Amino acid sequence: MNQTDERFWSASADQLAQGYTRDGDDYVCLICGHKFELGVIYRHADRLLDAPRMAREHVSAEHGGMFKYLLGLDRKLSGLTELQSQILGLMHRGLSDQEIVRATGGGSTSTVRAHRFKLREKERQARVLLALMGLLGVEETTDEKFIPVHKGATMVDERFAITEEEYKKAIDTYFKDGKLATMPSKQKRKVMVLRHIAESIPAKTDFSETEINEKLAAFYDDYVMLRRYLIDYGYLERTRDGSRYWVKV
Repeated sequence: MNQTDERFWSASADQLAQGYTRDGDDYVCLICGHKFELGVIYRHADRLLDAPRMAREHVSAEHGGMFKYLLGLDRKLSGLTELQSQILGLMHRGLSDQEIVRATGGGSTSTVRAHRFKLREKERQARVLLALMGLLGVEETTDEKFIPVHKGATMVDERFAITEEEYKKAIDTYFKDGKLATMPSKQKRKVMVLRHIAESIPAKTDFSETEINEKLAAFYDDYVMLRRYLIDYGYLERTRDGSRYWVKV
Protein backbone atom coordinates (compact mmCIF):
# COMPACT_ATOMS: atom_id res chain seq x y z
CA MET A 1 0.00 0.00 0.00
CA ASN A 2 1.19 3.53 -0.74
CA GLN A 3 1.87 5.00 2.70
CA THR A 4 1.53 8.58 1.41
CA ASP A 5 -1.97 7.92 0.06
CA GLU A 6 -2.99 6.21 3.31
CA ARG A 7 -1.68 9.13 5.36
CA PHE A 8 -3.45 11.64 3.09
CA TRP A 9 -6.87 9.98 3.32
CA SER A 10 -6.67 9.39 7.08
CA ALA A 11 -5.72 13.02 7.81
CA SER A 12 -8.14 15.34 9.56
CA ALA A 13 -9.66 18.37 7.82
CA ASP A 14 -7.23 20.64 9.66
CA GLN A 15 -4.25 18.51 8.61
CA LEU A 16 -5.42 18.48 4.99
CA ALA A 17 -5.72 22.26 5.09
CA GLN A 18 -2.14 22.70 6.32
CA GLY A 19 -0.75 19.96 4.09
CA TYR A 20 1.41 18.08 6.57
CA THR A 21 1.11 15.98 9.70
CA ARG A 22 3.22 14.97 12.68
CA ASP A 23 4.54 11.41 12.66
CA GLY A 24 6.78 10.72 15.64
CA ASP A 25 9.78 13.03 15.28
CA ASP A 26 8.93 13.92 11.69
CA TYR A 27 6.65 16.42 10.02
CA VAL A 28 5.46 14.71 6.84
CA CYS A 29 4.04 16.23 3.65
CA LEU A 30 0.63 14.70 2.97
CA ILE A 31 1.08 15.02 -0.78
CA CYS A 32 4.49 13.51 -1.47
CA GLY A 33 5.58 12.06 1.89
CA HIS A 34 8.70 14.26 2.23
CA LYS A 35 9.83 14.33 5.89
CA PHE A 36 11.29 17.11 8.04
CA GLU A 37 12.87 16.02 11.29
CA LEU A 38 11.97 17.67 14.57
CA GLY A 39 14.97 19.52 16.04
CA VAL A 40 16.69 20.02 12.69
CA ILE A 41 17.05 23.57 11.38
CA TYR A 42 16.59 23.91 7.61
CA ARG A 43 17.89 26.66 5.36
CA HIS A 44 15.24 28.01 3.01
CA ALA A 45 16.19 30.96 0.82
CA ASP A 46 17.72 33.40 3.32
CA ARG A 47 15.93 32.00 6.36
CA LEU A 48 16.53 29.27 8.91
CA LEU A 49 13.35 27.28 9.63
CA ASP A 50 12.36 24.58 12.08
CA ALA A 51 10.66 21.39 10.87
CA PRO A 52 6.98 22.50 10.93
CA ARG A 53 7.73 25.83 9.25
CA MET A 54 9.86 24.06 6.65
CA ALA A 55 7.05 21.60 6.01
CA ARG A 56 4.72 24.56 5.44
CA GLU A 57 7.16 26.17 3.02
CA HIS A 58 7.63 22.85 1.22
CA VAL A 59 3.88 22.44 0.63
CA SER A 60 3.70 25.95 -0.80
CA ALA A 61 6.87 25.86 -2.90
CA GLU A 62 6.68 22.29 -4.22
CA HIS A 63 2.93 21.80 -4.55
CA GLY A 64 1.52 25.30 -4.94
CA GLY A 65 -0.28 25.20 -1.59
CA MET A 66 -3.07 22.94 -0.37
CA PHE A 67 -5.94 25.02 -1.74
CA LYS A 68 -4.67 24.63 -5.30
CA TYR A 69 -3.83 20.96 -4.79
CA LEU A 70 -7.18 19.99 -3.24
CA LEU A 71 -9.09 22.01 -5.81
CA GLY A 72 -7.32 20.04 -8.56
CA LEU A 73 -8.46 16.63 -7.29
CA ASP A 74 -10.83 14.62 -9.44
CA ARG A 75 -14.52 15.46 -9.01
CA LYS A 76 -15.20 12.02 -7.51
CA LEU A 77 -12.64 12.78 -4.81
CA SER A 78 -13.62 16.38 -4.05
CA GLY A 79 -17.38 16.11 -4.68
CA LEU A 80 -17.24 19.43 -6.56
CA THR A 81 -18.58 20.18 -10.01
CA GLU A 82 -16.30 21.95 -12.50
CA LEU A 83 -18.22 25.21 -12.01
CA GLN A 84 -18.08 24.94 -8.22
CA SER A 85 -14.32 24.41 -8.40
CA GLN A 86 -13.99 27.44 -10.67
CA ILE A 87 -16.05 29.62 -8.34
CA LEU A 88 -14.10 28.47 -5.28
CA GLY A 89 -10.85 29.34 -7.06
CA LEU A 90 -12.15 32.82 -7.88
CA MET A 91 -13.40 33.29 -4.32
CA HIS A 92 -9.96 32.31 -3.06
CA ARG A 93 -8.49 35.10 -5.19
CA GLY A 94 -10.78 37.56 -3.41
CA LEU A 95 -13.01 38.39 -6.39
CA SER A 96 -16.40 39.98 -5.78
CA ASP A 97 -19.63 38.35 -6.97
CA GLN A 98 -19.75 40.73 -9.94
CA GLU A 99 -16.15 39.92 -10.87
CA ILE A 100 -16.92 36.20 -10.60
CA VAL A 101 -19.85 36.63 -12.98
CA ARG A 102 -17.56 38.26 -15.54
CA ALA A 103 -14.85 35.64 -15.05
CA THR A 104 -17.27 32.71 -15.51
CA GLY A 105 -18.87 34.37 -18.52
CA GLY A 106 -22.49 34.02 -17.56
CA GLY A 107 -25.23 34.17 -14.94
CA SER A 108 -25.71 36.97 -12.45
CA THR A 109 -24.64 37.92 -8.95
CA SER A 110 -27.71 36.10 -7.61
CA THR A 111 -26.47 32.93 -9.38
CA VAL A 112 -23.08 33.29 -7.68
CA ARG A 113 -24.78 33.79 -4.31
CA ALA A 114 -26.80 30.61 -4.94
CA HIS A 115 -23.56 28.71 -5.55
CA ARG A 116 -22.06 30.15 -2.36
CA PHE A 117 -25.12 28.90 -0.48
CA LYS A 118 -24.82 25.40 -2.02
CA LEU A 119 -21.14 25.24 -1.08
CA ARG A 120 -21.97 26.17 2.53
CA GLU A 121 -24.66 23.51 2.49
CA LYS A 122 -22.11 20.90 1.30
CA GLU A 123 -19.81 22.02 4.12
CA ARG A 124 -22.55 21.46 6.70
CA GLN A 125 -23.39 18.07 5.25
CA ALA A 126 -19.72 17.06 5.31
CA ARG A 127 -19.46 17.99 8.99
CA VAL A 128 -22.53 15.91 9.83
CA LEU A 129 -21.11 12.92 7.95
CA LEU A 130 -17.76 13.26 9.74
CA ALA A 131 -19.57 13.33 13.08
CA LEU A 132 -21.64 10.27 12.18
CA MET A 133 -18.60 8.30 11.04
CA GLY A 134 -16.80 9.27 14.23
CA LEU A 135 -19.73 8.16 16.38
CA LEU A 136 -20.00 4.92 14.42
CA GLY A 137 -16.59 4.04 15.75
CA VAL A 138 -16.33 0.75 13.89
CA GLU A 139 -12.89 -0.23 12.62
CA GLU A 140 -12.67 -1.91 9.24
CA THR A 141 -11.85 -5.58 9.55
CA THR A 142 -8.61 -6.71 7.92
CA ASP A 143 -10.32 -8.42 4.98
CA GLU A 144 -12.57 -5.41 4.35
CA LYS A 145 -10.01 -2.64 4.64
CA PHE A 146 -9.84 -0.75 1.38
CA ILE A 147 -6.73 0.39 -0.47
CA PRO A 148 -6.77 4.23 -0.62
CA VAL A 149 -7.58 5.68 -4.04
CA HIS A 150 -4.45 7.27 -5.51
CA LYS A 151 -4.76 11.04 -5.77
CA GLY A 152 -3.89 11.12 -9.45
CA ALA A 153 -6.95 9.05 -10.40
CA THR A 154 -8.58 10.54 -13.51
CA MET A 155 -11.92 8.87 -12.76
CA VAL A 156 -13.00 7.24 -9.51
CA ASP A 157 -15.57 4.46 -9.67
CA GLU A 158 -16.14 0.87 -8.54
CA ARG A 159 -12.83 -0.19 -10.14
CA PHE A 160 -11.07 1.45 -7.20
CA ALA A 161 -13.10 -0.33 -4.49
CA ILE A 162 -10.20 -2.68 -3.74
CA THR A 163 -9.64 -4.43 -0.43
CA GLU A 164 -6.16 -5.26 0.82
CA GLU A 165 -6.93 -8.95 0.45
CA GLU A 166 -8.02 -8.52 -3.18
CA TYR A 167 -4.92 -6.47 -3.92
CA LYS A 168 -2.51 -9.03 -2.47
CA LYS A 169 -4.25 -11.88 -4.30
CA ALA A 170 -4.07 -10.02 -7.63
CA ILE A 171 -0.36 -9.23 -7.25
CA ASP A 172 0.40 -12.86 -6.36
CA THR A 173 -1.63 -14.01 -9.37
CA TYR A 174 -0.32 -11.69 -12.08
CA PHE A 175 3.31 -11.22 -11.09
CA LYS A 176 5.85 -14.03 -11.31
CA ASP A 177 9.40 -13.38 -10.10
CA GLY A 178 8.71 -9.64 -10.21
CA LYS A 179 7.47 -9.61 -13.82
CA LEU A 180 3.91 -9.16 -15.04
CA ALA A 181 2.85 -12.47 -16.59
CA THR A 182 -0.11 -11.01 -18.48
CA MET A 183 -2.12 -7.80 -18.48
CA PRO A 184 -5.57 -8.57 -17.04
CA SER A 185 -8.57 -7.67 -19.18
CA LYS A 186 -10.85 -6.80 -16.26
CA GLN A 187 -10.57 -3.13 -15.33
CA LYS A 188 -10.43 -3.59 -11.56
CA ARG A 189 -7.56 -6.05 -11.78
CA LYS A 190 -5.80 -3.77 -14.24
CA VAL A 191 -5.97 -0.96 -11.68
CA MET A 192 -4.32 -3.23 -9.09
CA VAL A 193 -1.53 -4.24 -11.47
CA LEU A 194 -0.85 -0.65 -12.49
CA ARG A 195 -0.82 0.50 -8.88
CA HIS A 196 1.77 -2.11 -7.98
CA ILE A 197 4.02 -1.08 -10.87
CA ALA A 198 3.64 2.65 -10.11
CA GLU A 199 4.59 2.06 -6.47
CA SER A 200 7.75 0.30 -7.64
CA ILE A 201 8.96 3.40 -9.52
CA PRO A 202 10.75 6.01 -7.37
CA ALA A 203 8.50 8.99 -6.67
CA LYS A 204 9.74 12.60 -6.75
CA THR A 205 12.06 11.64 -9.61
CA ASP A 206 11.56 12.44 -13.27
CA PHE A 207 12.80 10.18 -16.05
CA SER A 208 13.53 10.53 -19.74
CA GLU A 209 11.42 8.46 -22.11
CA THR A 210 14.28 5.98 -22.46
CA GLU A 211 14.67 5.70 -18.68
CA ILE A 212 10.97 5.16 -18.00
CA ASN A 213 10.81 2.59 -20.81
CA GLU A 214 13.67 0.67 -19.22
CA LYS A 215 11.92 0.63 -15.86
CA LEU A 216 8.65 -0.56 -17.37
CA ALA A 217 10.35 -3.16 -19.58
CA ALA A 218 11.61 -4.78 -16.37
CA PHE A 219 7.94 -5.55 -15.60
CA TYR A 220 6.48 -6.26 -19.04
CA ASP A 221 7.76 -6.63 -22.59
CA ASP A 222 5.11 -4.33 -24.05
CA TYR A 223 6.34 -1.31 -22.09
CA VAL A 224 4.69 1.15 -24.50
CA MET A 225 1.24 -0.24 -23.68
CA LEU A 226 2.13 -0.26 -19.99
CA ARG A 227 3.25 3.38 -20.14
CA ARG A 228 0.03 4.39 -21.88
CA TYR A 229 -2.13 2.64 -19.29
CA LEU A 230 -0.21 4.24 -16.41
CA ILE A 231 -0.85 7.67 -17.92
CA ASP A 232 -4.50 6.96 -18.73
CA TYR A 233 -5.21 5.76 -15.18
CA GLY A 234 -3.44 8.73 -13.58
CA TYR A 235 -0.44 6.93 -12.12
CA LEU A 236 2.13 8.47 -14.43
CA GLU A 237 2.47 12.01 -15.74
CA ARG A 238 4.61 13.49 -18.49
CA THR A 239 5.58 16.80 -20.02
CA ARG A 240 3.62 17.91 -23.08
CA ASP A 241 6.45 16.93 -25.43
CA GLY A 242 6.84 13.52 -23.76
CA SER A 243 10.47 14.13 -22.87
CA ARG A 244 10.10 13.63 -19.09
CA TYR A 245 7.96 11.25 -17.02
CA TRP A 246 7.23 10.95 -13.29
CA VAL A 247 4.92 9.12 -10.90
CA LYS A 248 2.04 11.33 -9.83
CA VAL A 249 1.80 12.05 -6.09
